[in-house]
Amino acid sequence: MSQSPLPPVVIGAGPAGIRAAVTLARHGLSPILLDEAPRPGGQIYRQPPAGPGQRSASELYGFEAAKATAIHQALAPYADRIDYRPDTLVWNVERGALDLLSNGRSGTLAYHSLILATGATDRVLPMPGWTMPGVFTLGGAQIALKAQGCGIGSTVVFLGTGPLLYLIAYQYAKAGATVAAVLDTSAFGLRIKHLPGLLALPKVLAKGLYYTTWLKAHGVPVYTGITPVRAEGSERVASVVWQDSAGRQQHTACDGLGIGYGLRPETQLADMAGCAFSFNPLDRAWLPDRDTAGRSSLAGVYLAGDGAGITGADAAEVGGERAALALLQDQGATIDPSRVAVLEKRMAAFVRFRTALLQAFPLPAARWAETVTDDLVLCRCEEITAGDLRATVRKDQPHDLNRLKALSRIGMGRCQGRMCGAAAAELLAHQHGCAVSDIARIRPQTPIKPIPIGVTPENTP
Repeated sequence: MSQSPLPPVVIGAGPAGIRAAVTLARHGLSPILLDEAPRPGGQIYRQPPAGPGQRSASELYGFEAAKATAIHQALAPYADRIDYRPDTLVWNVERGALDLLSNGRSGTLAYHSLILATGATDRVLPMPGWTMPGVFTLGGAQIALKAQGCGIGSTVVFLGTGPLLYLIAYQYAKAGATVAAVLDTSAFGLRIKHLPGLLALPKVLAKGLYYTTWLKAHGVPVYTGITPVRAEGSERVASVVWQDSAGRQQHTACDGLGIGYGLRPETQLADMAGCAFSFNPLDRAWLPDRDTAGRSSLAGVYLAGDGAGITGADAAEVGGERAALALLQDQGATIDPSRVAVLEKRMAAFVRFRTALLQAFPLPAARWAETVTDDLVLCRCEEITAGDLRATVRKDQPHDLNRLKALSRIGMGRCQGRMCGAAAAELLAHQHGCAVSDIARIRPQTPIKPIPIGVTPENTP
């Protein structure tokens, strides 16, 4: 095997990154595994802080307890070979080097081969009242429950669409919270229509059906085909106003609201590295190009897990192993072709399932863009409203999302468009009457997440 003098680097210690690192270690390499979190597992298998009062895996992860435990323990047998560095933020990548922040110190790390397993974050469409206390994204609500052992309220509503909506509602109800309602913007008929594709992964489908059935059996109202109207309250959220599928306005009291429309990949590092991107119409997002093995458009850069396209935790494990095998093969190692065939067959099933899932739980983008009012805050960081964007479009006629960003400052805040980017793209496309694929994407800026001004620079070996 023609091995580089530099060890391969894996970014992200979720299911994809862990499986990639372990696969490399099994084949004799000594990878560096970088992760922003203090403990491995990623978002889906997030671990609470170490210390007393730990809850059991079954309490934290339910059906996924065995998988979560396996992921958490996967690095231990290779501790002498995998250089695992938690609490390490990779905030830039260029010219074969990573900029890092760890324990208050900034450094650089050169690489020759890089596996990006950067995960995903919530996809949000703003609604009136979404900035008031007590309103969280679905992922934020899940972090509160898993990592901090607390809920976002005692009486909660979950609104949006996608499987995560039902999973988190189930987790909250099992934890003892009163789930006042699950409000799904997707019509139930779409699930029936796309059932053949969902049967590509019958066990995954069965779990989703179980969550919905369990919620209904335990008295949790589940409504489909709804339209969000607003969240109401003074010092914090007190109720949600929504329209049912018949167009009737409804009010549901709550002191916590979780909103989300599936997930969006964290692609900033792939973009900074120079990977080519293509627009995915089902995701309504720009995703980095990759082949079935996880190779990006750049030699030596590989993509795995939800950071390259949302397919879920099980697919992330498969993708992580496959990307590692591709890296090994590209360095001249002999890999088992039968194992490759198994992984690629499994990944094809995940892709079929994901396609059907996106069709069954679509982003209600067109309906949202048509009805959003001028006073709605889209960008919380910069306090930019829909009216501000519309005025900018009328005055300066920007046709590119980055030009809109430069003129209005949307996407220039702490989150760099993670929360407002999808909404800004949909609104700009609607204003011009064009497809959202025609207005490009927000380019990432260094650093991809805020870093302290006074960090101490040092070189990292």
